[in-house]
Amino acid sequence: MADVSYGQYCPISRALDVVGERWSLLIVRDLIIGTTRFNDLARGLPGISRSLLTKRLRQFEQAGLVERTGSHYVLTKAGQALEPIVFGLGEWGAQFAFGDPEPAELDAELLVWWMHSRIDTSGLPGRRHVVHIRFTDDPRLYWVVVEAGDPSICKTDPGYDTDVTLIADVAALYQVWLGKLSVNDALRAGKIEVVGSSAFTRRISSILQMSPMAPAVSAAVRA
Repeated sequence: MADVSYGQYCPISRALDVVGERWSLLIVRDLIIGTTRFNDLARGLPGISRSLLTKRLRQFEQAGLVERTGSHYVLTKAGQALEPIVFGLGEWGAQFAFGDPEPAELDAELLVWWMHSRIDTSGLPGRRHVVHIRFTDDPRLYWVVVEAGDPSICKTDPGYDTDVTLIADVAALYQVWLGKLSVNDALRAGKIEVVGSSAFTRRISSILQMSPMAPAVSAAVRA
């Protein structure tokens, strides 16, 4: 429960006592999309302290939203029931509160972290696939190595052959990831460049699975 209850006998008030504090719904968001380990949750929420993340997860356990199984935090039935609420809030945000980004919101490392688990190479031959991401306005380099469907991020060259390299500035890749701009439109406009094997470049639109919020953002852009 919240540190200080709203003190109103109302379902909305009671719900906010459980998930209305800072960071709570973002933690729930990441649990919904499949992040279950503490370190992975922390990595996807770089602005939260580890002590506060621990506190929020403990509150969720006490409220019956999550269960801890070994090193994994798994949503209960009550936690899973928050999915339409969280994504409904995202749809509202996409329509009414999602303008141009602030510079501080364009975090290249966080974007790569979000993207890495949404790269689908299951339709390509071989057990290992390597995607190199190079930003034109950030000196850091990233490689996403997908081994038998399990993706990981390297910040130094892993020493494997690279299948495809994505080149873009941070803002442009955010636009694509979030559905403000399609991959094909970004390619035609020269906002991103894709270099590599034809097996990858031909299918880049299906290999790069966008943010779960991309359909809502795309719909808001078209409206």
